[in-house]
Parts: sequence; structure tokens; C-alpha cells
Amino acid sequence: MDRESHSKRSWRPALTLAALGVVFGDIGTSPLYAVRETFAPGHGIALNAANILGGLSTIFWALMIVVSLKYVVLIMRADNRGEGGIMALIALALSAIKGQPQWRVPLLGIGIFGASLFYGDAVLTPAISVLSAVEGLEVGTRAFRPYVVPIAVVVLVALFAFEASGTAAVGKLFGPVMLTWFIALALSGLHGIAQAPEVLAALNPVHALGFLSSHGAASFIVLGAVVL
Repeated sequence: MDRESHSKRSWRPALTLAALGVVFGDIGTSPLYAVRETFAPGHGIALNAANILGGLSTIFWALMIVVSLKYVVLIMRADNRGEGGIMALIALALSAIKGQPQWRVPLLGIGIFGASLFYGDAVLTPAISVLSAVEGLEVGTRAFRPYVVPIAVVVLVALFAFEASGTAAVGKLFGPVMLTWFIALALSGLHGIAQAPEVLAALNPVHALGFLSSHGAASFIVLGAVVL
């Protein structure tokens, strides 16, 4: 018994690192484009102190609500014999309405719609993340501008090809990468807070509410970019 528990404890750090690469890669790369999209010129949102606090507050609270409320409180407790995902949940719902055939078609429609959203997000998010990362080359020199899209395409093709190796291989490779990325984010964030500690005011949800209420339709578009 002690040997078994010791074995489980010894594997836990490796599993945690692998999960970091597989599960949190999406959320961890969102800062690459979320802030930029919030203040994109097409949205017409001025880059001033009030809007910066409002935008950051919106990003923070959207993340907290989606992760804490949606996933921890709801999604993690909704499973079909240990299986998750929209189709597994629809199968669970269908099994719960036996004898009520009138609900079968609406539930199937909801399942197809949810699966469509999932597949759309699965295709769109990696493309945005990689493109935003490669666009960072332009910070160093404008000479890279013509090569941003070709480089992004090559990276995406390589990533999707590597995914065929399986979740375990992806986790082993990207776990350390994401750990390094999160450390870099934390250090840069601490440096930024030290330079401008007033940014901590963005933790107040009042700024997010004010930002959303004062910019009308533009704030709705920004919220979509933030949630994505």
C-alpha cells in the first residue's frame, strides 16, 4: 500500500506538468492577443487610463467567471460516466428523457450546435495564438512583416502534425514550454506592477462594468475577443 501511494506521488509532478501543456495551453496563450484585440483601432476605443483599467478588468473577471464558475462549478461536475464534452453530455441528457421523444430533436440540435462551436474554436484559437506570437517578430524589425503569415502557417502545420503523436507526447513536450511561458508571464507581470502599481485597481469589477456599459456595441465585440 505504501509502495503504491509512493508511486502515485512520484508520478504526480510529471502528470501535472503534462496537464499544464495540454489543458492550460489555450488559456496561457490568450494574453498574446486579448489585450491587443481589446484596443484594436477598428473598435474605436481610446487608449487611455480609464479604458486600460476597464479592459484589463474585463479580461480578468471574464477569466475568473469562465474558469471558476463555468468549469469548476458546472462542467467538472457534469460528466457521463467519467466522459466529458458536449457530445457526452448530450448522450447523458438523451438517456434522461426516455419516454419523452419530443425532446430528442431539440437536444440533438443543441449538441450539433455546441460541437460546431467547439470545432470552430479549436481551429480559430490556435491560428490566432500562433499568428499573434509570430507577429512579435515585427517588434524587433519590420523586415519580418512579409514572412509573418508563412512562418505562422509552417508552425501550425507542424503543431497539428505533431498532435497525431497523441496527448501524452504533446503534454511531455509542451508541459515544460508552458511552464517556462507562465514563469515569463509572471515575471513580466510583476515587473509591470512594480512600474505601475495602480494597475491593480483593475481587480475591481466596477471598472469592467463601467467599460462594458460605456462603449456599447464595441464593448460586446471586445468581450467576444476576450472570452475567445
